[in-house]
Amino acid sequence: MFLAIKEMKHSKTRFAMIGAIIMLIAWLVFILSGLGNGLSTLAAATMKNIDGDLFVYEEGSEAAMMKTKVAGTVADDVEGQYGVDNAAKFGQSTIIVQNEVVSDSKEKNDVTFAGIEPGKFIEPEVVEGKQLDANDPFGVIIDESLHEKGYELGDTIVVTSSDLKLEVVGFTKGETFNHLPTIFGNLETWQSYAFAAPGSDNGLENPVTMIALQGDSIDGEQINANYDGVETFTKSEAVMGMPGYKEESATIYMMLAFLFVISAVIIAVFFYVFILQKTQQFGVMKAIGASDRFIKNSIISQVFVLSLVSIIAGIALTYLTALVFPAGMPFSLDFKMVLIYGVVLLIVSVLGSVISARQVTKIDPLTAIGRVE
Repeated sequence: MFLAIKEMKHSKTRFAMIGAIIMLIAWLVFILSGLGNGLSTLAAATMKNIDGDLFVYEEGSEAAMMKTKVAGTVADDVEGQYGVDNAAKFGQSTIIVQNEVVSDSKEKNDVTFAGIEPGKFIEPEVVEGKQLDANDPFGVIIDESLHEKGYELGDTIVVTSSDLKLEVVGFTKGETFNHLPTIFGNLETWQSYAFAAPGSDNGLENPVTMIALQGDSIDGEQINANYDGVETFTKSEAVMGMPGYKEESATIYMMLAFLFVISAVIIAVFFYVFILQKTQQFGVMKAIGASDRFIKNSIISQVFVLSLVSIIAGIALTYLTALVFPAGMPFSLDFKMVLIYGVVLLIVSVLGSVISARQVTKIDPLTAIGRVE
């Protein structure tokens, strides 16, 4: 390590250039992962925020919200049985709304209307205003992103193509569904809108989109067996069933995988060329008794220190970049994700140097110092 640091101090420009390349690669990886995480958050934040252990969907729906309707009576029946401590009904529809207070703008907004039972664990916390009230059927909590579109507490929301009008009673944060802001209202109000057309409820009693369950040891197989037409899924399966979530995540992860591979190749090539340029020096070191292991450890130590500093600089640059991104850009950095990707980059860098350092064993001391042709 001592030799590695001494050489880095001596050849500052050379190592600074290599470090800059590693930093830019790290920056690209963190920016891409932040964008990917932001997109997936937009697609499934509401589902991710539900503190449920198991979810009940229509059988054959593959946990897709657009394909499921279940009887709400199932939630009442299973609560207290099969290891279920709490059950909460959830309804979902995509609607188009206008703010009646600023109707002169004629702006319409696509939103997700989520019907829930006030006071249940599925209800989000408000950051402004008040929670839902079962005695106020038309009160809604809306995502704070609608603030930017002029929505304020007490405003009346008009649902287009219907007679339904809702009142904003609270704002919540980070609630989006299928890339749209979510508004939460009373379940009965949602049902009156979603199943207004005769027969649209498929003959189900108290129909909902899905049911979220809480419990440490829920027996999903028993629930599937005892209730016709339902199927239980874990939270991760429910999130993966969100529209486009699986495809978006797979695309981002594939791009990141290629970036890691490219990073390893670039670093390996850099240090391979670096070793070739220092063949004579390594030959002299071997001639005076330095072992292959000592030289290889010196090279790997250089890469470790250089990569660690560069990756930390890349993380700092990423957070600085995030400060100048537009507010509407789907960018979300998770510290655990940044830490994991940073460690992976460091491992990839060291592995790349290990491959390059193997060239040291092929150096013949006499040939390297020019004493044998």
